[in-house]
Amino acid sequence: MAKFSKTENCKNCIDCNNRIPMLSILSKQELTELNESRFEVKFKTGETIFKQGTSATHLLILTTGLAKLYVEGVQDKQLIIRIIKPWEIIGQASLYFDNRHHYSIAALDNTTACFIEIDAFKKVIQTNPLFAEEFIKNCTQKGIFSFEKMVSLSQKQMHGRIADGLIYLASKVYEDLNFDLHLSRQDVADLTGMSKDSAIRILKEFHNEGIIDLDGRKLKILNSKQLERISETG
Repeated sequence: MAKFSKTENCKNCIDCNNRIPMLSILSKQELTELNESRFEVKFKTGETIFKQGTSATHLLILTTGLAKLYVEGVQDKQLIIRIIKPWEIIGQASLYFDNRHHYSIAALDNTTACFIEIDAFKKVIQTNPLFAEEFIKNCTQKGIFSFEKMVSLSQKQMHGRIADGLIYLASKVYEDLNFDLHLSRQDVADLTGMSKDSAIRILKEFHNEGIIDLDGRKLKILNSKQLERISETG
């Protein structure tokens, strides 16, 4: 029989009390109940964590690494909705709908992920009103983010979309103007809704104009104000 071990990042749900604000609302007993059915899995770079269309039986919390959440469209095209960081709860979209994944998630680097059984999570929602309210707030925030992304993709030109993508990576994902980019050039294109060639061309233009410094996967935003102006003008 295969042996499964827990890493230092994910030994007990009680430990996540201080890492995930939503879980801090739960009692020790509720956290213990969540812990009884959850498990942790390690993924290598590029491996699929959730597959669009498959049965949704568990919620996901990354404990290390980064992952991309994307929708698979026609002709095998992908649209990256957002980048997943550690300690974000993922999978709420299927919780009260049809118990199927409506997007895919793939590891951007070596990643560990904790899986929490949906039925156990639903039980906590039903018995803890404060937790249920926080859960609704979390879902609402993600919905608003999707609306904002829809505006960017549908109403902005390609330069504005690349600017939005870079601002998002710097402010929300890496929280730094200087970072090692985990995304490939194709991923950048999928994040901003354009072809790979167009994404590469605009990134090169930004580099030549001194807006960013791009060396392989090392990216540094040199002129954030100019990048914000491009984002605003679209």
